Amino acid sequence: MKKSYTKLLLSIILDGIGFIPIPILSIIWAPISSFIMTKMYPSKLGKIAAVVSFIEELLPIDIFPSFTVMWLYTQILMKFKKSNTKK
Repeated sequence: MKKSYTKLLLSIILDGIGFIPIPILSIIWAPISSFIMTKMYPSKLGKIAAVVSFIEELLPIDIFPSFTVMWLYTQILMKFKKSNTKK
Protein backbone atom coordinates (compact mmCIF):
# COMPACT_ATOMS: atom_id res chain seq x y z
CA MET A 1 0.00 0.00 0.00
CA LYS A 2 1.33 3.42 -0.87
CA LYS A 3 2.55 5.54 2.03
CA SER A 4 -0.12 8.18 1.42
CA TYR A 5 -2.91 5.60 1.62
CA THR A 6 -1.42 4.16 4.79
CA LYS A 7 -1.57 7.66 6.24
CA LEU A 8 -5.21 7.92 5.12
CA LEU A 9 -6.09 4.64 6.86
CA LEU A 10 -4.32 5.83 10.02
CA SER A 11 -6.19 9.14 9.78
CA ILE A 12 -9.54 7.36 9.59
CA ILE A 13 -8.66 5.22 12.61
CA LEU A 14 -7.51 8.26 14.62
CA ASP A 15 -10.68 10.16 13.73
CA GLY A 16 -12.69 7.12 14.82
CA ILE A 17 -10.98 7.23 18.21
CA GLY A 18 -11.83 10.92 18.45
CA PHE A 19 -15.49 10.22 17.73
CA ILE A 20 -15.90 7.97 20.79
CA PRO A 21 -18.44 9.86 22.93
CA ILE A 22 -16.82 9.47 26.36
CA PRO A 23 -16.00 12.87 27.92
CA ILE A 24 -12.99 11.71 29.93
CA LEU A 25 -11.55 10.06 26.82
CA SER A 26 -11.90 13.35 24.93
CA ILE A 27 -9.91 15.17 27.60
CA ILE A 28 -7.16 12.56 27.43
CA TRP A 29 -7.33 12.25 23.62
CA ALA A 30 -7.07 15.99 22.85
CA PRO A 31 -3.33 16.42 23.63
CA ILE A 32 -2.50 12.99 22.21
CA SER A 33 -4.23 13.75 18.90
CA SER A 34 -2.53 17.12 18.75
CA PHE A 35 0.88 15.48 19.26
CA ILE A 36 0.17 12.82 16.63
CA MET A 37 -0.95 15.52 14.16
CA THR A 38 2.39 17.34 14.53
CA LYS A 39 4.27 14.08 13.93
CA MET A 40 2.21 13.13 10.87
CA TYR A 41 2.45 16.64 9.39
CA PRO A 42 5.63 18.34 10.69
CA SER A 43 5.12 21.56 8.71
CA LYS A 44 3.64 24.87 9.85
CA LEU A 45 0.32 23.65 8.47
CA GLY A 46 0.59 20.57 10.71
CA LYS A 47 1.07 22.76 13.76
CA ILE A 48 -2.04 24.74 12.87
CA ALA A 49 -3.96 21.50 12.34
CA ALA A 50 -2.72 20.27 15.74
CA VAL A 51 -4.21 23.31 17.47
CA VAL A 52 -7.49 22.85 15.59
CA SER A 53 -7.49 19.15 16.48
CA PHE A 54 -6.84 19.91 20.15
CA ILE A 55 -9.71 22.40 20.36
CA GLU A 56 -12.04 20.20 18.34
CA GLU A 57 -11.42 17.17 20.58
CA LEU A 58 -12.24 19.20 23.69
CA LEU A 59 -15.62 20.25 22.29
CA PRO A 60 -18.56 18.16 23.51
CA ILE A 61 -19.62 17.22 19.96
CA ASP A 62 -17.02 15.69 17.63
CA ILE A 63 -18.23 16.21 14.08
CA PHE A 64 -15.03 17.23 12.29
CA PRO A 65 -12.67 14.45 11.10
CA SER A 66 -9.53 16.57 11.45
CA PHE A 67 -6.97 13.89 10.50
CA THR A 68 -8.87 12.86 7.38
CA VAL A 69 -9.46 16.47 6.34
CA MET A 70 -5.76 17.19 6.79
CA TRP A 71 -4.90 14.17 4.64
CA LEU A 72 -7.33 15.35 1.94
CA TYR A 73 -5.84 18.83 2.06
CA THR A 74 -2.22 17.69 1.81
CA GLN A 75 -2.74 14.89 -0.70
CA ILE A 76 -5.35 16.35 -3.01
CA LEU A 77 -5.76 20.11 -2.66
CA MET A 78 -2.07 20.96 -2.28
CA LYS A 79 -1.13 18.78 -5.25
CA PHE A 80 -3.93 20.34 -7.28
CA LYS A 81 -2.68 23.84 -6.39
CA LYS A 82 0.89 22.90 -7.32
CA SER A 83 -0.16 21.49 -10.68
CA ASN A 84 -2.16 24.65 -11.48
CA THR A 85 0.69 27.00 -10.59
CA LYS A 86 3.09 25.20 -12.95
CA LYS A 87 0.96 26.12 -15.97
